[in-house]
Amino acid sequence: MAHLKDRRSQNVKGDFYVDSSCIDCDTCRWLAPKVYSREGSQSAVHHQPTTEAERVAALEALLACPTASIGTQEKPADIRQVQQRFPLKIDGNVFYCGYHSKKSYGAASYFIQRPDSAGGNVLIDSPRFTPPLVKQLEAMGGVRYLYLTHRDDVADHEKFHQHFGCDRVLHQQDITTGTQAVEIQPTGAEPVALDDDLLIIPQPGHSRGHTVLLYQGKYLFTGDHLAWSARLDQLYAFRNFCWDSWPRQMDSMKKLANPTQNYAFEWVLPGHGRRFHDRAEAMSAHMQQCIQWMESVA
Repeated sequence: MAHLKDRRSQNVKGDFYVDSSCIDCDTCRWLAPKVYSREGSQSAVHHQPTTEAERVAALEALLACPTASIGTQEKPADIRQVQQRFPLKIDGNVFYCGYHSKKSYGAASYFIQRPDSAGGNVLIDSPRFTPPLVKQLEAMGGVRYLYLTHRDDVADHEKFHQHFGCDRVLHQQDITTGTQAVEIQPTGAEPVALDDDLLIIPQPGHSRGHTVLLYQGKYLFTGDHLAWSARLDQLYAFRNFCWDSWPRQMDSMKKLANPTQNYAFEWVLPGHGRRFHDRAEAMSAHMQQCIQWMESVA
């Protein structure tokens, strides 16, 4: 819960504000860029909402914030309506969950709504286990698989498993004390089909057992492996947060970009960083630019 007494001085006057507990995760800035911006090393409100769309976006960011660092001076009477908007549709049957967890350093989570005949729904990385989101996921058919890209973004995985009875998926190389009971633990460096339309691709580097998930040859859920940088205006990887091996991560990126592997995709949907969409034919050039940048900072 945000505290008015800790309101940052960089906020413009008005109802919405960010307090000093902000961890600079960037969530509010890409959810509601017209309202929030980076001021110093934390976020702040640079423009109070003046339209319905701006207000909804500002409240979505308030709900998504992993540290509850966003507050309002007046209790928002429309907060329940905004809660019911999550998960937010991205494209087709792919959704963004919101409700980021501090346990996962503020990482984003996603949801794929698939009919039972196609194998059931998939939750990608764990958001906060919060009643409004859980209720919406129940209404959308529940969760069959909880796919975890890597060891950092598991958050409330146990609560989701207990509630939905879903099978969790995490590469064996990233299993820790808290995830020893994960039901599906792929091994090795070769891709593994979770279902006909779901391909697990090992991409070690950020962590030893990091994987990415390719859905329908169109959507790539990348965890902390690959994201869009607004500052660099290109795809990139997190050099300062590479916990295993930067050379290994470069090798993984080259394999992902190798045309002989036929990993075509149009969407990059990361845990950290910003998502990105372009034609599959154009993605190859974006990937090569990313690899060149990675080599330049090695």
